[in-house]
Amino acid sequence: MVDINHRIGIRGSVENVYNALSTIDGLSGWWTKDTMGNLLPGGNIKFSFFTREGKELGSMECEVVELIPGKKVHWRFTAGPEEWIGTDVEFNLSQADDYTVVLFSHKNWKELSEFTGHCSTKWAVFLLSLRDMIETGTGRPSPDDIKIDNWN
Repeated sequence: MVDINHRIGIRGSVENVYNALSTIDGLSGWWTKDTMGNLLPGGNIKFSFFTREGKELGSMECEVVELIPGKKVHWRFTAGPEEWIGTDVEFNLSQADDYTVVLFSHKNWKELSEFTGHCSTKWAVFLLSLRDMIETGTGRPSPDDIKIDNWN
């Protein structure tokens, strides 16, 4: 199995970062504007991605596996790109000095591929968007995110 891992420090409270990861408004502010669903454990979230012109690039759905306020958000993907189905995303939070540290993992990929590399870079882009949203009040959710290649 292959995992994607990132670490980012965000100047903001653990509570604010947790809310950005566990509410529709939060997720819409840094990942994709088209986010809907039930964010309680056992609930499902749907994330859709569009071009600025409104053409759908794709969507994915996940089950909310675990929420530990101020500590952890855990999802399991149930629909979307074939490579994502059955993978888990975890955001583990801790406080270090003036930073909330986010340890991010996208786990259980079946194999390393070009798509894994694309997704790793895009996760980094979106984690920077999360940081910007917390630190400045404005993130760069899709479709306003940084484009890295011809797949987005």
